[in-house]
Amino acid sequence: MALHKLGQDPDSPEGKSPTVYFDDATGNYVLQGWKVLDPERLAQMDIPGHETVIEFPRRMMQFFPEVNGGGGPIA
Repeated sequence: MALHKLGQDPDSPEGKSPTVYFDDATGNYVLQGWKVLDPERLAQMDIPGHETVIEFPRRMMQFFPEVNGGGGPIA
């Protein structure tokens, strides 16, 4: 398995998060983002114990190949 970094948030003050990765073994995306800790928001979801919730900004959608025309990572 290899994770391929597709892009990081250009507006991140530290340049570390959020980030979009592609897992070439599963064909799935792996997202790094901000933990959702607000109890009010979490109460609106049914989250199994083996899952978590992150917040991911809309501006990051540009890094998904389905959105950017199938190209590789955006520098």
